[in-house]
Amino acid sequence: MRDNPEQIILPHELNVQEVGESPFLIEDEELKERRRKRITIIGQVLIGILFFVFWELLAKWKIIDSYYWSSPTIIWETGLIAFTEGTLWSDLLYTSGATILGFLLGTCFGALLGLSFWWSYFYSRIAEPYLIAFNAIPKLALAPVLVILFGIGFSSKVVLAFMMTVIVTAIAAHSGVKSVDSDLEKMLFSLGAKKHHIFTKVVIPSAMPWIVSSLKINIALALAGTIVGEFISSRQGIGRMILYAGQIMNINLVWVGVVVLSILSVFMYVGTVWLEKRLLRGKRIRE
Repeated sequence: MRDNPEQIILPHELNVQEVGESPFLIEDEELKERRRKRITIIGQVLIGILFFVFWELLAKWKIIDSYYWSSPTIIWETGLIAFTEGTLWSDLLYTSGATILGFLLGTCFGALLGLSFWWSYFYSRIAEPYLIAFNAIPKLALAPVLVILFGIGFSSKVVLAFMMTVIVTAIAAHSGVKSVDSDLEKMLFSLGAKKHHIFTKVVIPSAMPWIVSSLKINIALALAGTIVGEFISSRQGIGRMILYAGQIMNINLVWVGVVVLSILSVFMYVGTVWLEKRLLRGKRIRE
């Protein structure tokens, strides 16, 4: 019995979409992405190494004054002494702890504040000018007052980091709330959805990219707030160490503090990038 000609599938009639979704092609794209990430990391590391080598050579050849600008080898030796014989390790934990805690509190509270504007039109309109006005106030100018209110200990540094981040996150979350499709909200209301359903299923996912976009800015602001608080008055911290080193004219120790803060900021930035990927992972899958 001969086969029905209509059941014969010619090669040129294959589903193009099925070919395009081949696991081999997907795996090839993943390999390319990994290769690009690897090359990017290598490039970043090489630039950092070349920077310190160039700095060392300039100091060695007397092109720059090593008394003011120091050199990587002298900074390394001074840093080892500060770690083993000084308080650099405890200062690092103090500064990073205050920064991370203030960053988390400011980001969470600011996100809740910005998202709350969705619940009431009048509440949003009334509170928005005050939010913008408070954002325009230089929070670092309030640092002496906050140190007096909360003391010279750990709490005042956390409050400063919190103040630096909360308004930025609130404004970002508010912008995300305003970007929600009003037609979609009306359609869901007409289908019988409750307000809290729309808030959890539509508003929060829509505002999440806006909130996450502020994380990289917030971690830098939180670190700046903590350091300023330590500059004003503190018993511990990298900022206190830098201030003390400047008072006794130990320039090498000042540069140790600057380099340690730079390394700390890089690690915190990497941490925010990791957090950003985790928070947006579900949204990317849905898209």
